[in-house]
Amino acid sequence: MRDALGIGVAVGVSGLAFGTAAVASGLSVAQAGALSLLTFSGASQFALIGVIAGGGNLIAGTAGALLLGARNTLYGLRMADVLGVRGVRRAVASQGVVDESAAITLAQPDRATARTAYAWTFATLFVAWNLTTLIGALATERVGDTAAFGLDAVGPAIFLALLWPRLREGRRERLVALLGAGIALAAAPLLPSGVPVLLASVAALVGLLPPAGSTTRGTGVDDDTGTGAPGAGRAGAPAPDGVRS
Repeated sequence: MRDALGIGVAVGVSGLAFGTAAVASGLSVAQAGALSLLTFSGASQFALIGVIAGGGNLIAGTAGALLLGARNTLYGLRMADVLGVRGVRRAVASQGVVDESAAITLAQPDRATARTAYAWTFATLFVAWNLTTLIGALATERVGDTAAFGLDAVGPAIFLALLWPRLREGRRERLVALLGAGIALAAAPLLPSGVPVLLASVAALVGLLPPAGSTTRGTGVDDDTGTGAPGAGRAGAPAPDGVRS
């Protein structure tokens, strides 16, 4: 419960940035609030208003938001098994399947603890996100000329903050980012606003390529435990090339 409350409050405060960016992009306070209430997926929400702010249409913005939110489908498949909820409870629980709730739930040792972690993370994050969205939207609406404060840069800044840690994970992540940026820049002068971003998503196909230096199976060694068939990866004996002993 303590961890769930901490995550919910810390991440929920980001709703201020969304509320601010949404109104600066041309949405009303009611529209910004409805997006947080019904969509409840930060990256998808920022993607939608980013396309709208750039002059793109609602279809392109929605398509981009759906692409980013597709990962929640995979989370949902795993969470359904872990939580084991049924009927109406499952429908309600599905609204809270986001990065943070999935991470804290899957880290629990048993179903009872997982349900507690999920429920508290979902509740805290949902309330905090929607409340701060409303505060940010109301405050921005009263500012008047939001362009004078550079609030249109809030959305891109949030995306950079989300992207930066991924760039430090490895070469493949950096390759996907560079390839996606190149595709978007090349397509921007030729296609309507929002479409280049959707087209750039094909860069993620790089993830289907096998890792550099990967070895074929059949070495008899388990990469995580260092155990396997007799004589394979045994202490004092050299491990096969590319296999962690």
